[in-house]
Amino acid sequence: MGFVKLIQFTRLVKAEGRLREFNFRKVKTPDEEVFSVNVCTERGDRIVFTMQKNEKDWRITPNHVPQWILKNENSLNEAIDDELKNW
Repeated sequence: MGFVKLIQFTRLVKAEGRLREFNFRKVKTPDEEVFSVNVCTERGDRIVFTMQKNEKDWRITPNHVPQWILKNENSLNEAIDDELKNW
């Protein structure tokens, strides 16, 4: 069994007119590439969702997240791609 690096990072993304802190953590799975992502709402509640790699992009799965997160899926995809370039 080889060494697996933990990939964890934070990005600020403008959503609903304000900067929000999105926290990303790569989940170790044997069959697929997945990131666990979390962000806080205005009330301090934390929303947790996953982004899974399809053929070329990272997509939010499942889609039961607020619309303001879905609208920023491309920005979140770019954040993951940019971070993975450093690994």
